[in-house]
Amino acid sequence: MNRHDPTPSLEDRLYFRQWLAGRDFAVADPIAGQMANFVYAIGDKETGEVVLVDPCYAVGELVSKCEQDGMRVTGALATHYHPDHVGGDMYGHELQGVKELLTRCPCKVHAQREEAPWIKRITGCSDSDLQLHDSGDVLQVGAIPIQLIHTPGHTPGSQCFLVQNRLVAGDTLFLQGCGRTDLPGGDPRQLYLSLTQKLAQVPDDATLYPGHLYAPEPSASLGETRKSNFVFKPKSEAEWLAMFG
Repeated sequence: MNRHDPTPSLEDRLYFRQWLAGRDFAVADPIAGQMANFVYAIGDKETGEVVLVDPCYAVGELVSKCEQDGMRVTGALATHYHPDHVGGDMYGHELQGVKELLTRCPCKVHAQREEAPWIKRITGCSDSDLQLHDSGDVLQVGAIPIQLIHTPGHTPGSQCFLVQNRLVAGDTLFLQGCGRTDLPGGDPRQLYLSLTQKLAQVPDDATLYPGHLYAPEPSASLGETRKSNFVFKPKSEAEWLAMFG
């Protein structure tokens, strides 16, 4: 059994929640409803430890949802620096995010090394607030291992998280489409390599959990996504860049 296969004993211990902004929390926030971000909670039911992936909009509500399940927040995972994922100024609107989480739950924000300056600039977090990682690092939450996969392209330090055959992909990959590359730090060639090489290690039977609800379903198998998502249609890097560059 390789490290990507779900371990039966850990599956019983895994705490995994997917919450949609504007529906499951921050229901009165029109920006949350418009942006349709997903926030994820990943933890160990036996130890009660949980980390929040991209906490934004209504941080107190997210912490309370975890506490109602008997879990305590011990960290945050940032897929990338955009304010609808980690908080900060978005077109004149100040969004709650990791900065507010650290005030309520002193912990670390786990990010890829390349994303650190961007996260600090957009959120106001300091070096001491961040725990920097490289691709392939494993974050242990109780007994639950979360593999961090650096997938640049949407931003320089975008990352995905693989836990028990679930891929939490942020804005690297959606059920339909992928992250934009025309925003600061975007790189279409890097995104092509991330989709076709970095994520090639993740098997088809893994379940894809995206950063936004941009499709009728909130998740799908990675194999189905590779067959139906138009970003996988080009047969070469040149063809991909002609379409998405």
